[in-house]
Amino acid sequence: MDDGLRKFIEGMPKIELHLHIEGAMEPEMLMKLAERNGIELPYKDLEELKAAYKRGSAYKDLQEFLDLYYQGMNVLRKEEDFYDLTKAYLTKIASQNVTHTEIFFDPQGHTERGVAFETAINGITRALDEAKTEGLDVEVAGRTENRKVTSKLIMSFLRHMTEKEGFETLEQARPHMDKIDGFGLDSSENGHPPTKFERLYATLKGEYPDKRLMAHAGEEGPASYVWEAIDTLKIDRIDHGNHSLDDSALVERLAHDGTGLTVCPLSNLKLSHTLDMDTKQKMVSLKEHRLKDMLAANLKATVNSDDPAYFDGYMNENFIAIAEALDLTKEDITKLARNAIEVSFLSPEEKIQKNEELDTYIERDRLSSQYVKQDTGHQRFFA
Repeated sequence: MDDGLRKFIEGMPKIELHLHIEGAMEPEMLMKLAERNGIELPYKDLEELKAAYKRGSAYKDLQEFLDLYYQGMNVLRKEEDFYDLTKAYLTKIASQNVTHTEIFFDPQGHTERGVAFETAINGITRALDEAKTEGLDVEVAGRTENRKVTSKLIMSFLRHMTEKEGFETLEQARPHMDKIDGFGLDSSENGHPPTKFERLYATLKGEYPDKRLMAHAGEEGPASYVWEAIDTLKIDRIDHGNHSLDDSALVERLAHDGTGLTVCPLSNLKLSHTLDMDTKQKMVSLKEHRLKDMLAANLKATVNSDDPAYFDGYMNENFIAIAEALDLTKEDITKLARNAIEVSFLSPEEKIQKNEELDTYIERDRLSSQYVKQDTGHQRFFA
């Protein structure tokens, strides 16, 4: 990859729209929290644990990853654990010039272990609130900077559980609605179509019209799941959505409506994404990714990290990997960044501000050869 494009990506102000906070559990954090909480892990040391994360290689499928993911989630027991995990993620993305993030958390993955709903949400939101107000101290190019990161919190329901259990979780969430900005649907997609949660989503839409709705669809599942998500669940944004491209009428509908797709390139590679639903051909290289086709079809595709600790990369790594694999241009990269601003849940005024920040960055990058040293790729050039 051209070094100039790499530096452009690293320095560009970015927004993340698809991040599971439990998926930011780095091996070192997992070991730390396990020791803190007296939990015995089935790994003799950190190196064996890292091997389970399959750095640089793929998981067999989504379920193999989820088995590891839920095992890692088990070390989260106290409010301080959720706070430490969230703060570590925010500090990392702040160092990568991510200025806004919209994160998922899975309360059912905690409450079914006996961890109270408020324990999880209070720890997460304490870190989110501090990042918005006090900022985060990050090391950039040999110096310390204080950077603020704004956020939205999305409560997800686990689709492998029943709709009845989803309603029970909703009852637990009601006292905390001031902290929740939207609702999502994640976990194992195959065999759990969006229509399984039709009543739950109708309740959410009716009782909380100010909250945004999302659903993972078209990652493992077929294009029909995306249709169900938009027409039955009435979602505002599709998470993943890769298999939308299998249906030309669906592509036309998504483009017409301007529905956002939160694509996660390294996640797709790491989970051996199925490229063809008929032949079951698996992705073995990002060169096979169809993100560029999404842009060509005028879909509002965005780049995100999903579960960065498990998938070998945060926002910069995802942008760099997909740009290199698909030979993306600066124009492609900025289009993806603008799409993220457009389909985010920021206010119109905040979106204007984010676009102005991006405009400023692009202009300063254009002029940078005249007054910016080449070794400052990580520097934030915008005000």
